[in-house]
Amino acid sequence: MRPSARHLDQMRSVSIETGVMKHAEGSCLIKMGDTHVLCSASIEDKAPSFLKNTGQGWVTAEYGMLPRATNTRNRREAAAGKQSGRTQEIQRLIGRALRAGVDRRALGERQIVIDCDVLQADGGTRCAAITGGWVALRLAVNKLIKAGIVTSDPILDHVVAVSCGIYAGQPVLDLDYAEDSNAGTDANFILTGGARLIEVQMSAEGASFSRVDMGQLMDLAELGCTELVAAQKLALV
Repeated sequence: MRPSARHLDQMRSVSIETGVMKHAEGSCLIKMGDTHVLCSASIEDKAPSFLKNTGQGWVTAEYGMLPRATNTRNRREAAAGKQSGRTQEIQRLIGRALRAGVDRRALGERQIVIDCDVLQADGGTRCAAITGGWVALRLAVNKLIKAGIVTSDPILDHVVAVSCGIYAGQPVLDLDYAEDSNAGTDANFILTGGARLIEVQMSAEGASFSRVDMGQLMDLAELGCTELVAAQKLALV
C-alpha cells in the first residue's frame, strides 16, 4: 500500500493555471499533488555570446526553492552566497530538457529564460518544473508568433517529466516525498509528447534493479507522461 493510498500506476492530481504573472511573457502555476512550482518565461532579444552570428537561439533555466517549501526552513542560497550543487544540476536538467523540444534556428538569435520557483515541495519538483516550464515556454513563443517576430513555430513537441521508482518492492508512478525518501530505486523520465526519450535519470538508492524493473518503470513513465501532456493541452485551451 502506498502512503497516499494511490494505485501503483496512479498519478497525483495535476493542475496547471496559466497567466499567473503579469509581466512575464509566459507563466503558469503547476500543482502535482502537494508539489507546487511557479514557472515563468522571459524573452531576451539577443542570444548568448557563444551563439552570436549563428542564427540560433537558446533556452535556459533557473531553479530555486523558497525557504519554507519544505517542512523545515532552508536558508536562501543568495544569503549563502552560492547555489548548491543540487540546484545547479536541476536547472541544467530543465534547460537541456526544454531545448530538446525546440528548433533553435527557427527561434532565431534570442534567448528565453525559464524561471522555476518551488513554492511547496513534496517530491518530484524537477519533473513539475520541466512540465510547467514547457507551458510557460509555449506561451512565450505564442507571443513571438503572434507578433510576427518568428515566422515558423520553433516548438517541436511537448516536453514532460515524471518520477517513478521501486517502493516497498513495487514499481510505482509519480513518487511523493514519503515514497521518494524510502525508494529502493529512484528514476526521472523526460519524454516528448510523442513518447520519445529526452533524458532518463535512474539510480539504485538501496538495492540494485533489473532490466525487467527498468522496463516496468519505463511503462509507468509513458503512462504518466500521457496524462501530463493532456494536462498541458488543457491548460493551453
